[in-house]
Amino acid sequence: MPTASQVATHEPPADPAHPAVGAATSLLDGYRPGDRFLATPGRTLLASGAARPVPHDRRPLDERVNATLAEARAAGQEAPVVIGAIPFDHEAPAALSVPAALRIAPPLASDPLIALPVGVPGAAEWRIRPVPGPEVYAAGVAAAVERMWRGEFSKVVLARTLELTSPAPLDLPAMLQRLARRDPVGYTFALPTGPDRTLIGASPELLVSRHGQQVVANPLAGSTPRSSDLAEDVRRAATLLESVKDLHEHAVVVDAVHQALAPHCTELTVPARPTLIRTATMWHLSTTVTGTLASPDTSALALACALHPTPAVCGTPTATARRVIAETEPFDRGFFTGVVGWGDANGDGEWVVTIRCAEADGRTLRLYAGAGIVAASEPEAETAETAAKFRTFLSAVGAQL
Repeated sequence: MPTASQVATHEPPADPAHPAVGAATSLLDGYRPGDRFLATPGRTLLASGAARPVPHDRRPLDERVNATLAEARAAGQEAPVVIGAIPFDHEAPAALSVPAALRIAPPLASDPLIALPVGVPGAAEWRIRPVPGPEVYAAGVAAAVERMWRGEFSKVVLARTLELTSPAPLDLPAMLQRLARRDPVGYTFALPTGPDRTLIGASPELLVSRHGQQVVANPLAGSTPRSSDLAEDVRRAATLLESVKDLHEHAVVVDAVHQALAPHCTELTVPARPTLIRTATMWHLSTTVTGTLASPDTSALALACALHPTPAVCGTPTATARRVIAETEPFDRGFFTGVVGWGDANGDGEWVVTIRCAEADGRTLRLYAGAGIVAASEPEAETAETAAKFRTFLSAVGAQL
């Protein structure tokens, strides 16, 4: 028999006509540093207490996860779930574990209490250091564009960071509250990635999900900042839908997703043109790819590993883009542009691209933002795009560039 700490507790499923008041927000309110929190459009998860880590060895990641889930089930857990983060470098150790105690509730967006106002962050004396500086980043973009015109590669995603240092301890629960309540229909997470380190953020991009035989991927590529002026905001959205540069960038990513998923599916539907999705700070070109899985033995995590990294976070050709990133970015991406999510012993799960995030370590936050660079890219515009993407997290901590 499983012990009380080994039992996952599940709130009643969401009823669109009668949403469960407080079920999801109670998990958001219950988060404490060291817990594992993940909110998706399908569910809200909060794991706490001792966990069974997924080991790092030479076996493929999905095999290691399956073995860890099997061990948890053999130890008495009736419905074990793995939750955590996978780094950009697939050879680096992942931060995945099977928690002993897991609470699951309906999605945040179905909880009426998510609409309640959240406190505005107080003025903080953040010390902000860009790595690299905007001018250096723009020069890196220009160099990459020049190499593309020479035919070396067709796309690369280049990132930059902001290092924020606080004189006071970081209030991670308050940051998570503001991120979740600002975009409750997205993917919000706070996950431990090491001793006293937490990956926290709010991503708009689903890498892949699996429910039974049904597979969904939602690649995003091609972006523009939102405007507080309604007319200008609509104009920017319409311009993005017709942008030759952004449509090309998006098509490269969608084609890569199609090619990666096709061997695993009997049917795959790929819309001919993208639509738009919006966050609080950005418009994105979006395509929802749906399919039917060929084998029930192919888990959501196996599909995620087949897809990662897509051209949306790396570039194409992948090997060349990785080299350009290593040559250009003066930092280790770590879990940025990796994957966060959950998976169960049946193979179902949701795995999300790790963007709009920061890593908290002590009193320091490292924020990440990247832009897809193609031959038509302009260094100033790409630098401005990364600045706009930083706004998601800067607003959550009361900091400004």
